[in-house]
Amino acid sequence: MTEPLGVGLVGCGTVGTGVAKLLLEQPDRLARRAGRSLILRRVAVRDPGKSRGVALPPGVLTTDPRAVTADPHVDVVVELVGGTTVARRVVLDALAAGKHVVTANKALLAEAGAEVFEAARAADRAVCFEAAVAGGVPIIRALGESLAANQVTAIQGILNGTSNFILTSMAERGMTYAAALAEAQRLGYAEADPTLDVDGSDAAHKLSVLAQIAFGVAARPDQIERRGIDTLDAQDIRFAAELGYTIKLLAEAWTGEERDGGREVALHVGPVLLRRTDLLAQVRGAFNAISVHGDVVGETLYQGPGAGMMPTASSVVADLIDLAVGRAQATFTAARLWSREGKGFVVEPVERVRSRFYLRLTVADRPGVLADITRILADEGISISSVVQHEAGEGGTEPVTLVILTHTAETGRFRTALRKIAALGAVSAPLVSYAMGD
Repeated sequence: MTEPLGVGLVGCGTVGTGVAKLLLEQPDRLARRAGRSLILRRVAVRDPGKSRGVALPPGVLTTDPRAVTADPHVDVVVELVGGTTVARRVVLDALAAGKHVVTANKALLAEAGAEVFEAARAADRAVCFEAAVAGGVPIIRALGESLAANQVTAIQGILNGTSNFILTSMAERGMTYAAALAEAQRLGYAEADPTLDVDGSDAAHKLSVLAQIAFGVAARPDQIERRGIDTLDAQDIRFAAELGYTIKLLAEAWTGEERDGGREVALHVGPVLLRRTDLLAQVRGAFNAISVHGDVVGETLYQGPGAGMMPTASSVVADLIDLAVGRAQATFTAARLWSREGKGFVVEPVERVRSRFYLRLTVADRPGVLADITRILADEGISISSVVQHEAGEGGTEPVTLVILTHTAETGRFRTALRKIAALGAVSAPLVSYAMGD
């Protein structure tokens, strides 16, 4: 009979508890899928007295991660502590001890992927990370295996459920940002400190991982232009709706021109206006969704719960099954992720990225103002798709709001135009602009 696969958990919070539940409550199902038993050998936690909602076998708990990474009966270490300090040490210790690693830690991969994967190759072990992006949505496997015959040309993803819940609440229920955030926290969709979710950092970490798989680009999160929803004004959601658009926080990667023998890929995280008919525009609540364009298959869409105990645990245990069967080891060797063998792509400077733009500005209601603005845009080679002006109050003495949609233009030239427009005496408030998804 095939030897069982010994599993050790480091971290048993929400996701770790879900993994333990699956391993302990569904042993027969998992053994059938894996061809051998998956046995939970050790679990390292900070507080062994904490109630976890799962009955762990006697003698399994420890407070020392090294008791997991050094246990000879543990074949795979599942790292679920998060962050990049303790997690990095746990992963490197596990690999050095000859263990495979499964992780849901997008920050660790984004910040230290090259170091981790070089250590894995040196130890002849595999690192699996399906749960690191979009929770229960199998996007890692889709990019690395199912779409292997394609060169991916574009990725657009709603990769943060917290932000999507907040934007849905603001758009559909008319809630303020503060009220929508409080509701997300009450329902458990947002942490007490939601900064990494709402400022775009979480999505940038995930995009960094996806860019490595799709393009071989080792882009650190600080190389990805990032903007969150924490400064989004409700009036822009209303104006977007009037124009037939929905605002979503998107993580985007798309291929650009070939320059100096290398193909460029643009990376961006921020609020984007999508037409209401766009598939991603219709993704509501705390769900995640990723649109992937391949040069052979065309557009494919992956949608599902992007976080939570059991959806994320589902992806972790799927990785354990792949390791038990032997698929993960073969895929890891062939993929050569975070290696020097890139796919010929480099990150495109943001100034060269081309997009349509939404621009909102508050101006004095007097003749010639719009002409001055359009002249500046024209000087930068930017043409206007449409202009919406809401009527001024009685007498025409109050400032008015202009909303301008542009045709496609270079980001650098658009930003130059914004600086010139902001310097006009007729402009009375900061300019607000967002990219558009078409």
